[in-house]
Amino acid sequence: MKVKKQTGQRVFDYFIMGIVITISLFPFLWVLLSSFKTNSQILSSSFSLPTSFYTDGYRIALEKVDIISRFFTSLFVAGISTVLAVVLYSMAGYVLARTDFKGKKIIFMLLISSMLIPSNAMVQPVYFVINKLGLYDTKAGLILIYTGFGMALSLFLMKNFFMSVPKELEEAAYMDGAGFLKTFTKIMLPLSKSAMASSAILTFIFSWNEFMYAMLLTSSEKNRTLPLTIKYFTSTFSFNYSSMFAALVMCILPTVIVYVILQEQIAESMVAGSVKG
Repeated sequence: MKVKKQTGQRVFDYFIMGIVITISLFPFLWVLLSSFKTNSQILSSSFSLPTSFYTDGYRIALEKVDIISRFFTSLFVAGISTVLAVVLYSMAGYVLARTDFKGKKIIFMLLISSMLIPSNAMVQPVYFVINKLGLYDTKAGLILIYTGFGMALSLFLMKNFFMSVPKELEEAAYMDGAGFLKTFTKIMLPLSKSAMASSAILTFIFSWNEFMYAMLLTSSEKNRTLPLTIKYFTSTFSFNYSSMFAALVMCILPTVIVYVILQEQIAESMVAGSVKG
């Protein structure tokens, strides 16, 4: 009886997981398959499989817009923003987790409270500050904004992770003659790979997909990011679905690859801090 109950529970679990996986993967698979279909095939039967792999959609997308240039612009901006966020907020998180000073709790609450402020509400002050700094229509301006927007969540993840690490590890390092900086770089950072991976992927995905500030703070083609290309396709090629889907695939694929590479570290960070000692 117990074996039958366990088997039934397992079947039910797999059934639920299958539904969740199908719901999650279906939109991406639909866009991917549609990018290899002709326009007439998409219009006649949008959910059918492609009869042959039609690649002209990718060719047209690459010819009409300099997607390659914008791809590397997005990669540069998102990559630098991610590196800065991981480096800066891992250091800040360690300090907030392991040192005591007046106003520490207030400072931490103020820093992570930015999660409560809608990004749309900060359009005017962000635009004003970027202009005053002379960073309008520059990649540096976008990097500064994206690094700042990643602060709250990254800092929260890193601080909670460092608090979950037993202090005995650091005390042993201090007894061996290691200083504060060496303990952080040689012991704490290697232990925090899972938290850093989560911080990195969240910052990268946000920076890669962000549209509003990329449109607001840039005006020249050399600083335009890939999401702005998608807007161009949806407005200019509203009836050329094959090319539009091809452009969408090229925009989505990098974030999917990053997630697949770092998924194990992300899963580990989800339970980081749940058990202490």
